[in-house]
Amino acid sequence: MTEDWKPELARYGKPYYRAIADAIADDVKEGRLRVSDRLPPQRDLAQRLGINFTTVARGYVEAQKRGLIESRTGQGTFVAGQPRRLRPAQRPSVVDLTMNLAPEPEDRALVDKMQVGMQRIARDLPTLLRYQAFGGTYVQREVAANLLAMRGVKATPEQLAICPGTHLAFQAILQVLLQPGDILLCEALTYPGIKAVAGRLGLRLIGLPIDNDGIEPEGFAQACREHGARVLYVNPTLLNPTTSTSSLARREALTEIARRHDVTIIEDDAYGLLPLNPPPALATLAPDITWYVASLSKTLGAGLRIAYVVAPDQRRLWPVSAILRTASVMASPLTTALATQWIEDGTARQIIQALRRECSARQKLVADTLPAGAYFADAEGFHVWMALPKPWQRSAFAARMRASDLSVVVSDAFAVGQPPVEAVRISLGGVLSRAELRAELEFVRHVLDEEAIGGVDFA
Repeated sequence: MTEDWKPELARYGKPYYRAIADAIADDVKEGRLRVSDRLPPQRDLAQRLGINFTTVARGYVEAQKRGLIESRTGQGTFVAGQPRRLRPAQRPSVVDLTMNLAPEPEDRALVDKMQVGMQRIARDLPTLLRYQAFGGTYVQREVAANLLAMRGVKATPEQLAICPGTHLAFQAILQVLLQPGDILLCEALTYPGIKAVAGRLGLRLIGLPIDNDGIEPEGFAQACREHGARVLYVNPTLLNPTTSTSSLARREALTEIARRHDVTIIEDDAYGLLPLNPPPALATLAPDITWYVASLSKTLGAGLRIAYVVAPDQRRLWPVSAILRTASVMASPLTTALATQWIEDGTARQIIQALRRECSARQKLVADTLPAGAYFADAEGFHVWMALPKPWQRSAFAARMRASDLSVVVSDAFAVGQPPVEAVRISLGGVLSRAELRAELEFVRHVLDEEAIGGVDFA
């Protein structure tokens, strides 16, 4: 171990945490530190330098982001090989743990197969640059139905439309089902996108009480009786943000209540393809009263901007399609063709399988790093819902993270009709590698372990 390593931080003329990373880089270049050298424990180095422990922790996180060091669970922190050389556009200066993005595939063979799909559709590029029929061609909708069949959802091409993302889909469905001032029921902690859409349409959101199994049936029934609500938006699989997945029994209870009170269900199944053996979709249990919306953003790639909308029947799809056509003309023919190609040649299935494996590995990092009982997670998802211990308040915790170039989402973004709890959502995906994610989680753990909210050394 390099017990005597003591960098001169003042000479760098910048915040100490960045100076620590710069010092590691310089000492590796000059040969004072060598690959596989073990760096001092963070508390030891903080005492040696006479600075705040958190500043050293931030310095190690910064060095790990640059590829200078690596953390090995139970062993310590070591000097890594040559740092990665990434173009500035590839790596943001702030680690954004707010957008709930799937981990990007790193399997070279899989990425190559994805690129082959792009090359194949490019052979017909002039056609794809023309206006296309709204909702996708019959063949594209047939292929989409095959993908949804993996989820157990039965849909004919006639009752399915391809549109550019879920927000437009939700907006069009709600415009048909409700009028400004009407009530829309949802989970008490719900997807911020539906809050934005409801606000734009002038709808009144009422949040229903939830537990670890999703919406509580009695709360749903009571809201139907008291408010005469006619539409329920629900995200029953890997709920964003709490990560809960409703059981079959709970889903059956919700659909029974919906039928009894003549409530139409809008099922947001953004994460439905991730679990290996999920409970059946609400659209499978009650297809005649459920609008099913499945996005590819959380499974194949957010840049595709593709969502599949399945109506209870063809007739009810017509007015929704008319609104979508007016708002967007069509989904991008290029991305629709690429998604179709990936589904047909098996690439989509391979991407989903790789994503499941990566989610499992990243959730293990969470379990190995964050305090047990301090968060909610699902082994097949790529976000966690973390309750904050006292004395932390969510705004202060988020500010502390931002000061360390990390961004998280506070509970205010999800809360409907109740005071926000002291919690944050952390995404585990995006451009972060596992090593980088481990470094960020270790810093989160360091901050959680602090006995009080204090300042950070920048001198």
